[in-house]
Amino acid sequence: MKKIASAYIIVLSLLTMPLAQAQVNPNMVQAGIDALTALTLTNAQVAAYSKEAVKEMDAKNKVAGPNDPYAKRLKRIVGRYRSVNGIPLNYKVYLTPDVNAFATADGSVRVFKGLMDIMSDAEILAIIGHEIGHVINKDSHDAMKAALQRSAIRNAVASQGGTLGELSRSQLGGLADYMVGASHSRQQETDADDYAYAFLKRNGHGVLPLATSFEKLAQAGGKVPQFLSTHPDSKSRAARVRAKAKNDGLKR
Repeated sequence: MKKIASAYIIVLSLLTMPLAQAQVNPNMVQAGIDALTALTLTNAQVAAYSKEAVKEMDAKNKVAGPNDPYAKRLKRIVGRYRSVNGIPLNYKVYLTPDVNAFATADGSVRVFKGLMDIMSDAEILAIIGHEIGHVINKDSHDAMKAALQRSAIRNAVASQGGTLGELSRSQLGGLADYMVGASHSRQQETDADDYAYAFLKRNGHGVLPLATSFEKLAQAGGKVPQFLSTHPDSKSRAARVRAKAKNDGLKR
């Protein structure tokens, strides 16, 4: 509450500043508005921005059609998981060689062809469980708020009053690129790993594919995706999953 109150004070003082002085300090005005915009975003607004940005991301990438083998495979893997904790999920495959996957605050899950090429079905589901964990834990929400603070879109949010329909495609594209490459803290990654483990266990799947997926990523070397660049070491994560499974008496 103190942060929000401070932001309001900053904006109020800037808006009541003499016009000539405000024109001399446009960056100060924008900084105050940016701070207020990011602090007061609702979950619904974050989801709406995410949805629009993902639409732009889908337009920039070659998306597998419904009859494409990759799309059919993904549908088979995630078929019964269409919502989690009341959040509707939608899935698509990007036909690019990148070893990557991401999920956004609106429930969009995108998996890249390169990742599917090196993972088994069980491992893909484990990684998707991890990405869904970021959504459930509000990590994706926080990443979007950070993107609104840091990307060029913040100027449009301020000048257009946050109206999605008036954001340009280039601005949405910049925001989408930021979301795909957004990194989370080590604790957020650990919590998402724990969510994926519990997700697999709760739904009757083996938990060890979560460990083997990390081991494959560790072997990928230079092909490790950007979304893992700041995560805890993949080998350590795999070892942690295996130790947890042993403690729970799970052999698969």
